[in-house]
Amino acid sequence: MEKIVIISTGGTFNKIYNPIDGSLIIDKSSNAIKEIAEKWLCEFDVISIIGKDSLDIDNKEREELLKLIINYECNNIIIVHGTDTMDITAELIANHKEINKKIILTGAMTPYSIEPIEATANLSSSYGFLNNVKDNGVYISMNGVIGDYKEIVKDRINSKFRFGNPNLFRE
Repeated sequence: MEKIVIISTGGTFNKIYNPIDGSLIIDKSSNAIKEIAEKWLCEFDVISIIGKDSLDIDNKEREELLKLIINYECNNIIIVHGTDTMDITAELIANHKEINKKIILTGAMTPYSIEPIEATANLSSSYGFLNNVKDNGVYISMNGVIGDYKEIVKDRINSKFRFGNPNLFRE
């Protein structure tokens, strides 16, 4: 089993309740990921960057993520990312020809802090996939659907991910 690094960019996966104003905020220290890894008795490098909902991530921040991926010595990377724009980030990474790594993006539709099952299942699926996939590339793992980033889409009507045409559900 090769080393895996988890890069956390924020997203719903990492949201926690703010008792002061009742909002959900991003836990920029990625405690949800660390808690899952601790329960698995696994050790990962967990790198927290950006710390935003994916709708608020801009291209400059995506370039920051890309630079980290290029320069990090690990060839197996899980990116915990918000679900609304993970396809945009995946495409940016895939279009960078110098990257010769296995990269999988995952996230959650419900915060781990509220309902841990989906986030844990998505992260677990990503981990298992990276340990078994042979080819380098950029993948998405959500709701039990795992594959090349071009094949996995967010079905905004039914609030889940599936295989399909990405243009069918774009707003």
